[in-house]
Amino acid sequence: MAFIELAKDPLVDGADHDGAAILRSLHDVEQFGPVFERHYEAIHRYVARRFGATVADDIAAAVFGEAFASRSRFETSCANARPWLYGITVNLLRRRARQDGAQWKAYAKHGRDPLAAHANPRIDEVAVAAALGALSADDRETVLLFAWADLTYDDIATALSIPVGTVRSRINRARTQLRISLKDFQ
Repeated sequence: MAFIELAKDPLVDGADHDGAAILRSLHDVEQFGPVFERHYEAIHRYVARRFGATVADDIAAAVFGEAFASRSRFETSCANARPWLYGITVNLLRRRARQDGAQWKAYAKHGRDPLAAHANPRIDEVAVAAALGALSADDRETVLLFAWADLTYDDIATALSIPVGTVRSRINRARTQLRISLKDFQ
């Protein structure tokens, strides 16, 4: 019978695993650095694949800020902090999605887009905000990049790291939904 020797995991086999580093960081903040160095790229890459590089920069930084602030609650007997860090990541992304949805509802309720550069009397801002808020997050993001940022389909595909065909589908779907929602204003 042949035995396969498993590669040793330095996070499990050595004393320098994440739990030990986090424990040491409670007395010496510099000791949190190895946890950041081991996991930042993975967290950033995950968020970037879902939401793009700019969001990934913000969220990854926030993940490690929150992890550092709550490190006293980490179970230091755990050798690998990656699942804990992904949990923080998912929570931050959910919070961001709720805030985005709440922002659109507030626009609809109050009738004004605080970021609007000019007012067009032909447009009912309440109806537009409600219609945009009713779109899926992906469709809304895509159509806003097209309408507000004046990006081309190719630029949007690059910005969102999606195929240009997906951009076309999202914009077509969003236009159809917006047309239906805003039919009284046409």
